[in-house]
Amino acid sequence: MPNHQTRVYSDVMEMLSSEDNPTPMVRLNRVVGYAQTQVYAKLEWYNPFGAVKDRVAANMIRVAKERGLMSRNQKLVEPTSGNTGMGLAMVSNQEGYSLTTPLSKQIPAEKRIMLRFFGADVEELDDTLCPAPWATEGAIARAQELAARPDFHMLNQYENEANFEAHIRTTGPEIWRQTEGRITHFVAGLGTCGTITGNGRFLKGKNPDIQIIGVHPAPGHEIPGVRSLGQLKQTKLFFPDEYDALIEVSNDAAFQMCLRLNQEESLIAGPSSGMALVGLLEIIEDQPDAVVVVMFPDNAFKYASSLERHFPQFRAARAPGEGADEPSPKEQLLTQLVANSRNAHNTCELEDLRGWLDADPSPLLIDVRGTDIYAAKHIVGAVNIPVAELHGHSGLPEDRDAPIVTVCNRGNMSISGMLVLQSLGYSQVRSLNGGTVAWDEAGLPTE
Repeated sequence: MPNHQTRVYSDVMEMLSSEDNPTPMVRLNRVVGYAQTQVYAKLEWYNPFGAVKDRVAANMIRVAKERGLMSRNQKLVEPTSGNTGMGLAMVSNQEGYSLTTPLSKQIPAEKRIMLRFFGADVEELDDTLCPAPWATEGAIARAQELAARPDFHMLNQYENEANFEAHIRTTGPEIWRQTEGRITHFVAGLGTCGTITGNGRFLKGKNPDIQIIGVHPAPGHEIPGVRSLGQLKQTKLFFPDEYDALIEVSNDAAFQMCLRLNQEESLIAGPSSGMALVGLLEIIEDQPDAVVVVMFPDNAFKYASSLERHFPQFRAARAPGEGADEPSPKEQLLTQLVANSRNAHNTCELEDLRGWLDADPSPLLIDVRGTDIYAAKHIVGAVNIPVAELHGHSGLPEDRDAPIVTVCNRGNMSISGMLVLQSLGYSQVRSLNGGTVAWDEAGLPTE
């Protein structure tokens, strides 16, 4: 039996978290602002492979073995946004399995690199940050294609009940014991929904008055591992009737809180931790005897490239041969121009565009992505003029005061399209924040 007092183990699998070997909880003191409510962060990067999904990976493999679904030298395949794949890779190393992980190129490079380093066969695909289970192409479709072969087995974290059962077995009992049964609120970000469903069922089984609160990002977000409300409706482990509240948090608010957690609380928390905490602060009022536990899924180190992109003031200079050279003054000026253009005068939100489409005259929608990407899915009524072809294109209106909205995947390339059109003299041009991805996630018509 492992001795958790001395913390000396015969192998790494003995380090898996349990009621007798819980991940730590730390009280938040500087970023919450409560006088009475106590908020504790459960630090899941203390799991042996660095994230909350270690629990899920170990339990899915354990259950599959017990049910006779795994053969010796099994080939596993699993679509992933990183953390489940990392946990599965490390458990597979111990069990003698191989792992193939189809994933989106939008997942931070750190995770894609480390998955390979951990031994996984990584297939990088053109897909959204959070792949849709119903998509006919992309990470999940590729995983299903491999899983149909007799030599592969897909555990499927999006449907596998062993996902949330991992938290009924481990996380929930840990929290109940660590709070001595005083917990009043449990808060978690929503991805596959295993964390909130499993913990919610265990904790409400102990005390039905405990409030279970789910936090999700806004459409078009850039937070790996979590899903917007439209995406959540696609996962089979999402049971909103079991949760007491669902809170939406903006992309910027999540990243700003991530920064504060690192600099004010000295906690190396990642962006999804910041998102969960923002949601908590929006709904939980200061009250006596309130004990809140919020899940912090993993640390910030896996998101250095995302953080650098979101906070350009922290950008690291590149050494010779390290990659991209330090941008020239001209490139820096262009980058700053694009950043400055992302404001309320030059951009619009989904609801703005929906209203304008019913107006007379309605704006011309110009999708500035490449032809193939446009053909795969685009907003109904949008015309395709790639950025590089805007100058002098015959499809542009003669009236330089005509309303135009530029569109891309997430609202990045469309900024460049908007600037090109402004340089051509068009005075009423906006870029759509969140782009086609946010439009689709909101259930608005695409073709």
